[in-house]
Amino acid sequence: MHVFVTGGSGQTGPAVVAELITAGHSVTGLARSDAAAARLESLGATPHHGSLDDLGSLRRGAEAADAVLHMAYGGDFSDLDDMMRRDRTAIETLGRPLEHSGKPLVVTSGTLVMPAGRETTEKDEPDTSGIAAFRIAGERACLDFAARGVRASVVRLAPTVHGPEDHGFIPMLIATARKTGVSAYVGDGANRWPAVHRLDAAVLFRLALERAPAGSVLHGVAESGVTLRSIAETIARGLDVPTVSLTPDEAATHFVSPFMAMVYGFDGPVSGAYTRELLGWSPAHPTLLDDLEHGDYLVAPAS
Repeated sequence: MHVFVTGGSGQTGPAVVAELITAGHSVTGLARSDAAAARLESLGATPHHGSLDDLGSLRRGAEAADAVLHMAYGGDFSDLDDMMRRDRTAIETLGRPLEHSGKPLVVTSGTLVMPAGRETTEKDEPDTSGIAAFRIAGERACLDFAARGVRASVVRLAPTVHGPEDHGFIPMLIATARKTGVSAYVGDGANRWPAVHRLDAAVLFRLALERAPAGSVLHGVAESGVTLRSIAETIARGLDVPTVSLTPDEAATHFVSPFMAMVYGFDGPVSGAYTRELLGWSPAHPTLLDDLEHGDYLVAPAS
């Protein structure tokens, strides 16, 4: 297949592009800068200059493709309504050229859309009042195309997609521990996060493009729930700092922002059993705690 990819030069995107090309697919990637174009070319992909706000570039990319994979997500987190609008509009623009073709459209979301406090599955409904409710409109925009002749599916990624040179939630947690001299968790730290290695996530995206039935919701989780206390304790050992429990009010000022304090206190275990069975996906790379202990996360930053 010739796959049009958005977000191919981001954090997870390069692994996905490499996985697709290794499997024999060709890739054209949306590039909003010369640096992004160069990154895509280095992976063997063809850059397609444009942006999520350039709807003409999105439409042209989708029209020329056999499949579309949408991973990019951007905007100002102080205006979630605008982020939601931009994402929904981009998905609608990407999906229209695929109508009545049977071609695949795979859109990325996150497991933080799911209800808190219990292990949820791919069959459960997302929480419309939850911490990541702003991602739901994009999911629905994608899945609506399943009734319009598109093999549309959604991949919800774990909040931590870990691996070398990560710059997501876990490095932010480590940076805060370096700055404050303590590795913190909220309350008793028993709240759970799903996790997946970047290379396992890349395989899942490929399988979704190749095999996922129309209307599928997939969970990109290799571990259903890693406690934040175990994450904080692993960081503490690596940095030789103490752990500390924070109240929600203390966490709001300790972490990067009050929103991130809520994220670090969120209890959101998620099952990916249906996804594994449906697609034959078998995550095989290191766990999050293994990556924390033996990867590059706790290496001292360059001065």
